[in-house]
Amino acid sequence: MTNEVKNISAEDKKILRKVFKRSMFIGCSYNYERMQSLGYLYAMIPAIKAYYKDEEDRKEAYKRHFELFNTTPHICSFIMGLSTAMEKEKANNEDFDTTSINSVKVSLMGPLAGIGDSLFWGTLRIIAAGIGISLAEQGNILGPLLFLLIFNIPHYAVRYLGTMYGFGLGNGFLQKAYESGAMAFVTKAANIVGLMVVGAMTCSMVKITSPLILNLGGSELIIQDILNQIFPNLLPLVLTFCTFNFIKKGKSVNAILVALLVLGVLGRVVGIL
Repeated sequence: MTNEVKNISAEDKKILRKVFKRSMFIGCSYNYERMQSLGYLYAMIPAIKAYYKDEEDRKEAYKRHFELFNTTPHICSFIMGLSTAMEKEKANNEDFDTTSINSVKVSLMGPLAGIGDSLFWGTLRIIAAGIGISLAEQGNILGPLLFLLIFNIPHYAVRYLGTMYGFGLGNGFLQKAYESGAMAFVTKAANIVGLMVVGAMTCSMVKITSPLILNLGGSELIIQDILNQIFPNLLPLVLTFCTFNFIKKGKSVNAILVALLVLGVLGRVVGIL
């Protein structure tokens, strides 16, 4: 283990173990508004209560970790450890920029999800299932047991060590960053990466096209092709900005979801979507 991890105090390790245990439940309250945010907040509660004594400071920290979050559950604890280090820094330093906490979270959740999905869902699960199924087909009780062990031993090791390394590396990095003045650059870079992640999510997850075809002098004019030539994925972008604008104005998310559902059905019936 690195010196940063070895130097974690006993009190911090106790807090991090609680964060590690609670990270198991990150997917229990998954929803399509904020995804894993509630599970992330639940895992961070022990750290927030330990580092912040003022109730108002705790409330602000709770709000910070209730923002949208989504990554591979098996490696989420690394980001949680990093968040814990940043919350501790904020508790000890009033000048700490709290926007960097969510910026770092958003910038890491996408890249780590790519690694985690490939490692756990795309590789380890298939290997474990292959071994387990081959034994289970022969009626061997070791089949399902080996599947669970092969998959979960690396999973728990990565999750536990991720919590510790995230905190240890984050804590040491934050101290060096503030001493060198690099924290402002890191925050700006994290914001840029975060916006790139949100943009990529909009492009890949929001699907809306127009089937409109205009007949002009015997030739067909496909509206979607024209839109793609002008600005690919223009309709998803416009819809995302409109939805964001309504949320920013304080409109109910449930009302917006119902409105989008009605708009989609009506658009399909009329033939414009």
